Amino acid sequence: MKIKVLGCSGAALPGHHLPGLLVDGKILFDAGSLTNVLDVKAQLKIENIFITHAHLDHVIGIPFLADNIIIRNIRHKVNILGIRPVVRTIKKDLLNSSVWPDFTVIPRIQNGILNLIELKASQSVKINDYTITPYKVNHSVPAVGYLVEDKRKRRFFYTGDTGPFDATWKKLGTEPLHCLIIEVSFPNRMGKIAIQTGHLTPQLLRKELLKVKQVPERIYITHLKLQYFKTIKKELQQLRINNLRLLRDGETIEV
Repeated sequence: MKIKVLGCSGAALPGHHLPGLLVDGKILFDAGSLTNVLDVKAQLKIENIFITHAHLDHVIGIPFLADNIIIRNIRHKVNILGIRPVVRTIKKDLLNSSVWPDFTVIPRIQNGILNLIELKASQSVKINDYTITPYKVNHSVPAVGYLVEDKRKRRFFYTGDTGPFDATWKKLGTEPLHCLIIEVSFPNRMGKIAIQTGHLTPQLLRKELLKVKQVPERIYITHLKLQYFKTIKKELQQLRINNLRLLRDGETIEV
């Protein structure tokens, strides 16, 4: 499978894009940079968007995608998938006809452009050739990461935003992770605020990796706060983990 990194930044600044991972052009994980990066033709290929949590930097592309679809006046529907608290927040606080039109009932009540689908943590869904399973992570709001497995049994896990957690690493089992995309938002000196807000530092990352039963083939770091980029990068290098590197906007990963 191919993962196109639309964005991997933990802050909105010029030249940097908010979180979004596009698998095979059709399945999107988080929608922070969706309409800022993809042209309309590419946007209209997306069929399913899995949201890790409802913070604005992970959902902001959803309303603008719907607007682009309605303007083109074509029949295209997009599923927005997430655990119940995430779906409810998107409906109540984003697509609420006040902040933005409710495209779950536009153009018709029973046939909206957007279809909100509730997922249950640890229960898999099948999309095309993929099995996708949400697992709870530790953030300041209800949140999950996603385990994605293709028909060849190649697997990657995307944490979204998270602080330290234990249960999910156990649930991922003993099967190898071919790719782990995990956040590190703050430098080590900000460990207290990282834990308070549900994020990781390089030191906290090291402790998390010790919980993984098999070391992933590749580890990519996402969601750095750009104000601390140089410090975080140096502290990650000091971990001396050979298969670890920073994720980059625009790159494509093959798993």
